[in-house]
Amino acid sequence: MNEQIPYTNSLASIQIASNPEPRCACALVLDISGSMSGDAIAELNEAVQCLINDLAAEALASKRVEISVVTFGESVELVSDFTSPRQLVIPKLEAGGGTPMGEAVVKAASVLEARKEEYKRAGLQYFRPWMFLITDGEPTDEDSAYWREAVRIVHDGDSKGRLLFFGVAVGGANQVRLDQLCPPKRPSQKLRGLRFREMFLWLTRTLTSVSSLNPGQTVQLPSTNGWSQIDA
Repeated sequence: MNEQIPYTNSLASIQIASNPEPRCACALVLDISGSMSGDAIAELNEAVQCLINDLAAEALASKRVEISVVTFGESVELVSDFTSPRQLVIPKLEAGGGTPMGEAVVKAASVLEARKEEYKRAGLQYFRPWMFLITDGEPTDEDSAYWREAVRIVHDGDSKGRLLFFGVAVGGANQVRLDQLCPPKRPSQKLRGLRFREMFLWLTRTLTSVSSLNPGQTVQLPSTNGWSQIDA
């Protein structure tokens, strides 16, 4: 899958003296439901930490990329608000509970909007925010207002250039249901086995490329070959 990402900037002009770099906000929305127990949650924990370490090692990306983590399982939790990779500390994720996916997306979107407002008040330029969702199941709140609002947020955000959403299906995830959430032009990707590490390496390279842009430039996303699969 290849795609071009436009750069967006705030109209405000005041800069934060300590770090006036433009920001690329990426919300990780992670399924930690009971079905993720065992190898899956262990591999996910390791891969998330590798993502943080790899971004922290990049001189420019460590100043421009900000990561937040929202999990959904027993409940929806904001594990970490937006912060730089060098400051981000994620506790070990434990699997359990259901799959309130819609609520998690709504929560992540709320955190993203709040961060964008902070950028604007500070006069910081920013890239179109990212939301990267990983699930091995299907939403247990699909009949709720949360799910309907999540679909509206993602589709409206994509069509208006306000949000870049990626959905990743793991194992026996209901990909048909996940594709109802994903933008029509960017359907979900199926993770090959438990290759979380390869997937997050792709995300690291992509965020690093995006964060190196100047206003008005675009970047070609690398292919997802190597960690994604298409079922025949």
